Amino acid sequence: MIDVTQVLTVAGIDSSGGAGANADLKTFHNQGVYGASIITGLTAQNTLGVQSILPTPTDFISDQFKSVLSDLDIRALKTGALFDAERVHVVADEIANSGVAHVVVDPVMVAKGGAKLLTDDAIEAVKTELFPLATVVTPNLAEASVLLNRAIATEEDMVNAAHELQLLGPKNVVLKGGHLKDSHSDDVADYVAFADGTGRWYHAPRIETNRTHGTGDTLSAFITAHLAQGETLVQIMPHAKAFMNAAIAETIAVGHGHGPLNHWVTE
Repeated sequence: MIDVTQVLTVAGIDSSGGAGANADLKTFHNQGVYGASIITGLTAQNTLGVQSILPTPTDFISDQFKSVLSDLDIRALKTGALFDAERVHVVADEIANSGVAHVVVDPVMVAKGGAKLLTDDAIEAVKTELFPLATVVTPNLAEASVLLNRAIATEEDMVNAAHELQLLGPKNVVLKGGHLKDSHSDDVADYVAFADGTGRWYHAPRIETNRTHGTGDTLSAFITAHLAQGETLVQIMPHAKAFMNAAIAETIAVGHGHGPLNHWVTE
């Protein structure tokens, strides 16, 4: 019998397969961990956009937590789209009572096609209820701007924003700078604020493509998989950047809009 590391995604389903729990489970499999899933909602979507959303009833979200955690040895979990304040509340309560060692919060707010995946009244709940539980949070620039209620336009802004987000409770902040135009225009620059108060930039070549559906989910799932395997965020980040670059660069032909990443790649 093979002993396997077990992890969990708490997210919505992407009917076209490229993002959400679908991307998480593909990433978990790629990285050699066993992935379970708690589904917070269904979407009717494709690479062109989200056409419809059906959130999961909160009591059924709780039932899923009880089923998974009463049986599986979950070493780390991540959250994705939670849709509204009611679902943020129940997910935060379940995580707080779960005893899971590592929690990665991806504060998903808007899908690639522009559909809102988090209501305005849920944003405060994410900040006050989920962030204090997090080992790592992984906002992009737009999400960080909403969370802090200000523009983030320069690398200095990114550094300040990451450390300010830490004050909301998460141990580490991975602030994704893919849309930053301040400098290093040929690079994608992410800034990580670490739990010990230090920070570090991670750069990768910018790849001009519209096949980036599920990038945030994939990065946060990669981090979750490796936290579960006992690695530190300092150890994880260089490999995470290399994996993301390969998954974006080695494109696959799926759909006619924002196509999905290639989850078959290795670093």
